[in-house]
Amino acid sequence: MSKKQCKELNLRAAAKFFKKRNNFAILTHSSPDGDTLGAAYALYYGLKEMGKTAEVLCPDIIPSKYSYFAVTTDHIKSDDLTVVAVDVADNKLFGALDAEFGGRVELCIDHHVSNVRYADNLLLDSKASAACEIIYELLKKLKVNINDVTAKALYTGIATDTGCFKYSNVTAKTHLIASELIKYDINAAEINRIMFDTKSKRLLQLERMVLDTAEYHFDDKCILLCVTAAMQEKTGCSGPDLEGIAVISRSVEGVLAGITVKQTGDREFKISLRTFEPLDGAAICGSLGGGGHKAAAGVTLEGTLEEVKAKILAAVGEGMEKANVWSSADK
Repeated sequence: MSKKQCKELNLRAAAKFFKKRNNFAILTHSSPDGDTLGAAYALYYGLKEMGKTAEVLCPDIIPSKYSYFAVTTDHIKSDDLTVVAVDVADNKLFGALDAEFGGRVELCIDHHVSNVRYADNLLLDSKASAACEIIYELLKKLKVNINDVTAKALYTGIATDTGCFKYSNVTAKTHLIASELIKYDINAAEINRIMFDTKSKRLLQLERMVLDTAEYHFDDKCILLCVTAAMQEKTGCSGPDLEGIAVISRSVEGVLAGITVKQTGDREFKISLRTFEPLDGAAICGSLGGGGHKAAAGVTLEGTLEEVKAKILAAVGEGMEKANVWSSADK
């Protein structure tokens, strides 16, 4: 859809949207993370509180670590089904759901400045640290009772998209909302332990393999990590198991750009880019057809591993030159 066909809504208009409709399918993005799942289930529980019928649809298997709020929802059989997407900046991210629902999204709720405006309506707050921040405010506007399980979902989304409140997207509002959620019986410490401090043995094995093959570029201002199909097959790690690999690149001293290349098909690779000031990850990935946030962005590229590495490195190098943090003229 063109941008002209997408109407931007504020919280009040979005609340009216939900009040007028009764049956909802809530879509998440593929390779689900805590924010898309937290937003989807918090909205699901809120709609149920309002007496609406709803279901959550995820294109991939939901990791078991989210089972404390992510439950199996009823399948809604209705001719007047309203399709809503949460934390999905591009309909390309619907994966297996795209064929049936990609062209039917009536409302997208998102915080990515790179949102391509594929839905009929868009509730967008690019200053929000997570989609769950927006859902929290929406539920308040709807005067919905937030119970303990809803609070767990919301807290999970905010905590995971902020790196447990460490990233630059954290604002005063982020902390204020989190402080309200902690008042519920959510056991925030346990959620943080599950999300940030727990790894399987096979994931540790994969991380070791990834680090053994790490590459440094642009005077060590960039680290490139590769997760090949062979690594995934050997360790048994794939899909959601790989969620935390990109975080490793953020911890290397002196690195301004962390690239993680994950193989998802014979000639398909998902790129996760993490950047620090003054680099703009969204602009770098956007030049290749992707998008995201300034500090965290991504894109899917096709080709051989070496071809894909060359493409993303060229884009990062160009971004570094524009930001005057590295120059090819010095080489």
